[in-house]
Amino acid sequence: MEHNIAKLIEQRLSAQASTLEAWLVEKRGELELPLYASFDVRDAGWKAAIVDANAFPAGFNNPPPEQRQLLAQLLTSHIDRHHPGIHRVLLFPESNTRNTGYAENVRVLASLLASNGLEVVIGAPRLNGVERLVGIEGSSPLVEVELTGEGVKAGGRDVDLIILNDDLTIGGFPDFETPVMPPAGLGWYKRKKSGHFTALQPLIEELAEILGIDSWLLGTHWFVSLDKCLDRDTCRKELAAEVDHCLGIIADKYRQHGIDSSPSMFIKNDSGTYGLGILRIESGADLLALSNRKMNRLTYGKGGSDVEDFLLQESVPTALRNGTQVLEPCGYAAAGETVAWFLRANSKKGVVDNLNTPSTSFLHPGDLTTEGLLALKRRQSLHGILSDVAALAIAKEAATIE
Repeated sequence: MEHNIAKLIEQRLSAQASTLEAWLVEKRGELELPLYASFDVRDAGWKAAIVDANAFPAGFNNPPPEQRQLLAQLLTSHIDRHHPGIHRVLLFPESNTRNTGYAENVRVLASLLASNGLEVVIGAPRLNGVERLVGIEGSSPLVEVELTGEGVKAGGRDVDLIILNDDLTIGGFPDFETPVMPPAGLGWYKRKKSGHFTALQPLIEELAEILGIDSWLLGTHWFVSLDKCLDRDTCRKELAAEVDHCLGIIADKYRQHGIDSSPSMFIKNDSGTYGLGILRIESGADLLALSNRKMNRLTYGKGGSDVEDFLLQESVPTALRNGTQVLEPCGYAAAGETVAWFLRANSKKGVVDNLNTPSTSFLHPGDLTTEGLLALKRRQSLHGILSDVAALAIAKEAATIE
């Protein structure tokens, strides 16, 4: 039964390819598309879903070089279309100077932005006094940055545009005349994961209608716990009951589609990134039985910030493998088009586990076994359409965030 569902989705995608492309073009024409974004896809075979969407991607060094060229073309044409005639760009990174992987991301992103003749400098006020970001394969010189009420000076000179690569978990971003891409309001100081999935769901419903399938096969069931509910015993008991209710809905879907498995859910920081504040549970009782250590881990946010709201989201198993490793595709989009991919891979984790962990490595499709590559290729069109639809959802978010 599960194999039949996977085959049906693949057949419908192929049969409706031209309709889907026209639908995407129409939707893109209605929205201000984000400069860039990245998406985590989980694919169980019998369903696939976007499980996270990042407005400020931090892994531009991970896709293969030939796909980075496509990203560069889309990034620079998008900038030129919206800000014609600019010459000097400030790439505004996070202040995580010890993370060589992130520093490599900054180095590669700067090279992509500079590929069309733009002068790209790198810096942020919190990095003033730091000379370089040292990455895996090279380093990036930094300039001193001064934010004024009217604009920005980098290295003592004005800039025409700021490219944000800081997810703004801590604090916001000042308002001044210099244009900023992507919008600072997509930072985690304002943005919510639940806001993304709220924007995404109507698009998933439309996509499912075109394909003639249950929309649950293209998304996740979820709800939100607000106002530090986990800190209060009475609220935790009510939340546990809601978890069991949600798991019951998912179990009904499993029975409806002939899936022989037991559902579970992830508890995630509703305003966070980097895999922090994530825990998987299989029942409301699991929530009530959390140890103090797990509670502390769950409520710890990036930069030491407290987690107040949680997204409780259906966990989607992964059927993609590379030998003993389980895989999770990550798509990188520019101007609303997902054109670059890499895979999280881990031999220490199971098919339902979070793979955004230190033990995870990054692979290119060319690194896979023949069997793993064939399985991935069968699913790539589905991963692509889901990621492109999620880019539309980020555009919808940006339109509503003040």
